[in-house]
Amino acid sequence: MDNFDYIILGAGSAGCVLANRLSENSSNKVLLLEAGGKDNYPWIHIPVGYFKTMHNPKTDWCYKTEPDESMNNISIRYPRGKTLGGSSSINGLLYIRGQHRDYDVWRQLGNTGWGWDDVLPYFIKAENQERGKSEFHGVDGPLSVSDQRIHLPLLDEFQNAAEEFGIPKTKDFNTGDNHGCGYFQVTEKDGFRCSTSVGYLNPVKK
Repeated sequence: MDNFDYIILGAGSAGCVLANRLSENSSNKVLLLEAGGKDNYPWIHIPVGYFKTMHNPKTDWCYKTEPDESMNNISIRYPRGKTLGGSSSINGLLYIRGQHRDYDVWRQLGNTGWGWDDVLPYFIKAENQERGKSEFHGVDGPLSVSDQRIHLPLLDEFQNAAEEFGIPKTKDFNTGDNHGCGYFQVTEKDGFRCSTSVGYLNPVKK
């Protein structure tokens, strides 16, 4: 194992996906390097565990922003994952795609292949959607996406109030139009986090 066809620096969200894709060709030898440790810290895999992983030097690089004059010269914490899966192992699990107009502007600026209609098939390919297959969602992908298990009366009333002010209720923030109020989905399966390490790296470690 002294020679490799590909060397990937960083086993974060992108690195795990690249390792997965490149290793689909069994003739490729892929080396994936990660400065952080393995993702075997139990709090990584429990969805509410980000209270234990963010700002923890074992799993977070603990970056801070530069002092900002517009904020009375304070700096704020900027969590970045320091483990397999990178920030997908310590974030709040929110699964929300960008607004379709943003992708279309990228295409208009000369970035061919980055319009909404271009990237949507890849969003669908990546998904293992709990709600099932549709024109916006897929079920065969490595990234598990689920509904939240908790619904609170207070949040339901908040949505009713928003609707009275003209903000529509939405059940899906991933159709290309994020305008609205509702419950977001999470990268989770059976009560456990689905990081890119879990979804993309674990199946190809062999």
